[in-house]
Amino acid sequence: MSFVFIINSIILGVGLAMDAFSVSMANGLHEPYMPKKRMCMIASVYAFFQYAMPMIGWLCVYFIVEIFETVSIYIPWIALILLLYIGGKMLIEGIREKNTASENKSERVLPLRDLLIQGIATSIDALSVGFTLADYNITMANAAALIIAVVTFFISFFGLIIGRKAGMKLSWGASVLGGLILIAIGIEIFAMKSIG
Repeated sequence: MSFVFIINSIILGVGLAMDAFSVSMANGLHEPYMPKKRMCMIASVYAFFQYAMPMIGWLCVYFIVEIFETVSIYIPWIALILLLYIGGKMLIEGIREKNTASENKSERVLPLRDLLIQGIATSIDALSVGFTLADYNITMANAAALIIAVVTFFISFFGLIIGRKAGMKLSWGASVLGGLILIAIGIEIFAMKSIG
């Protein structure tokens, strides 16, 4: 493992973490009074999936490459459906909140199930990154995935801070905006992966 390997892994981590960053901002908007402990937990979920997906992809190269190639065409659809589901749910919650004039924004908490769905949706494209790690041995692949996870954690945490600050000012509209952001990310992932 060289300096170049570390830099390449960091750059790869930054690229992969952009969806998690955007989703983190949406979550911060949706949950503006989120405590730091919860922010760490959410960033850790994204980091875990960004670690796991490249490692699963790396394993696929060696064991189940034919199955993965068949499934890989569905990855953009899976990400789109998952983010449309969570984004739509957030959007509906925000509209309901406006209609009921609820001011108790501290009760807005993203359920763990939805958080795990987001983790999968934002990292599913990292499965294919495992193919780029095919030349690495298990130690190097693991190190690259760990670097990607650490980068994702910090980028996601930063996204949560930005979203939370904006969410405190936007009231009910923050949840609507967060939902729209998730829907847009789902469409963007689908468009980019389908075209590419």
